[in-house]
Amino acid sequence: MSLLQSPLDSLAERVGLARASALLAVAMTHSSYAAEHECESNERLEFLGDAVVDLAVADLIVTAHPELNEGSGSLVRSRVVNESSLAEAATRLDLASAMRIGRGVKKEHGLERPSLLADAYEALVAAIYLEKGYDAAKSFVQVTLGDAVADAASRPGDSDPKTRLRQWSEANGLGTPDYDVTSSGPSHDATYSAVVRIARRDMGIGEGRSKKSAEARAAEDAWGRRDA
Repeated sequence: MSLLQSPLDSLAERVGLARASALLAVAMTHSSYAAEHECESNERLEFLGDAVVDLAVADLIVTAHPELNEGSGSLVRSRVVNESSLAEAATRLDLASAMRIGRGVKKEHGLERPSLLADAYEALVAAIYLEKGYDAAKSFVQVTLGDAVADAASRPGDSDPKTRLRQWSEANGLGTPDYDVTSSGPSHDATYSAVVRIARRDMGIGEGRSKKSAEARAAEDAWGRRDA
């Protein structure tokens, strides 16, 4: 590899796409950069990639873990196909180095946002799917998320963060947790913030690209503070 190789070319080499791949360039283009430079963002690819990732993970769960039924398989998938897990995969792939983001997002250290990284991962999967077909995209997803699937499948009974927190709260006579969610930023790139309260006490906070992910992060935060 040349020392002068661009981060985008390096990424193309790592994921098996052509250096001149126009789709890869789009996949690594955040909406903030697209707005500043009047070019296409990765939002449409993210939409497609979300479906491809979901199918590829479900395929792996069914073929590699026949011991899981529909319910436990769905729970395993939800623990893998989420913002946090996909952002971790994007970090391992060093997608941030190839991302094109706007000045404001860069100033706010946007490349550290799990939501931005998760979206980039999904857009990358879509680019692979469109250029090389489903089998290539499926293989990529299963290699990059395979460990996460195996880990989740080894603990299929684990609850999601909100369910776990609710069960604990109700078991201790504290009632059902209450979530207060607000949003900020433009509609195409909104950030959601959640506060979870138990027995009128603020217990945890979380932030995410969707209400669901923000609430899940708040529940995780509250779980860590429950004995404080």
